[in-house]
Amino acid sequence: MTASPRSVRTRSGAETESLGAQLAGTLSGGDVVLLSGELGAGKTTFVRGAARALGVRAAVTSPTFTIGQRYQAAAPLLWVAHLDLYRLGSLAQEDPDLLEDYLGPQTVTFIEWPAAAERELHGTLRVARRVTLAHAGGDERVIEIS
Repeated sequence: MTASPRSVRTRSGAETESLGAQLAGTLSGGDVVLLSGELGAGKTTFVRGAARALGVRAAVTSPTFTIGQRYQAAAPLLWVAHLDLYRLGSLAQEDPDLLEDYLGPQTVTFIEWPAAAERELHGTLRVARRVTLAHAGGDERVIEIS
């Protein structure tokens, strides 16, 4: 996987997970991946595949109601963090330390619905990739990675 923009069509949840796993092979500690797309577009499915490739053995589920989850990863990482900021209008209204446990040099972080945080975190995150997922009918998705 290269850093240049790339568009891929997946035809199943398994293919979306596989694409997430491919992307995981390009990531290292401290990297942040921003995921955008409408509800049900496959963001958590994509993260599930990436997390598995990074050594996560626990069930990876959407953190919509908890803001974030951390999963133990395989060395050299300690954690894979999965954030869902759907319910936040902006981090400006939140505790400044809200995301502290989910970011760090031994963590790869995936942020769904990143718009709520981009302004406040601009310049402080090492955004490795931006992933946009869109419905393409049935189980098909169009996924753009840049």
